[in-house]
Amino acid sequence: MAHTIVVAGFPGTGKSHFVNGDYVPDGFALDSDSSKFDKGNFPANYLAHIKEELRKDKAAVIFVSSHRLVREALRSQGIPYTLAYPNKTLKIEYIKRFIERGNDDDFIDLLYNNWDAWISECSNQKGCTHLVMNTGDYLSNILKF
Repeated sequence: MAHTIVVAGFPGTGKSHFVNGDYVPDGFALDSDSSKFDKGNFPANYLAHIKEELRKDKAAVIFVSSHRLVREALRSQGIPYTLAYPNKTLKIEYIKRFIERGNDDDFIDLLYNNWDAWISECSNQKGCTHLVMNTGDYLSNILKF
């Protein structure tokens, strides 16, 4: 298999949909959901998981959190990654995505209230490849292997 790539995907970009859809064979892509990791040792435990999956080199792509702490940890460890995030103008489209997929009000409010700051952080992130998503884009119709 070719070298595994890491994609840090902003919420709503379609990480889980890509992995669970019919776009790729089973095991081809891995969704490393950061919410399943103990926050007491985060992001060290999450980064250890990512490094272990990279050592296995079984998946072609590993989707990871786009959280600032994760991005900085990837950069500081010299792990190349692509940062996938929406164009700043797509706030309403993404809020609709969160509602449609059943996110709770707290999550939606958090994203709504921090949208501009978080998208700006992503666009200013150093040490990665940027993939800015446009209207209607999902990772499943952008990433081709």
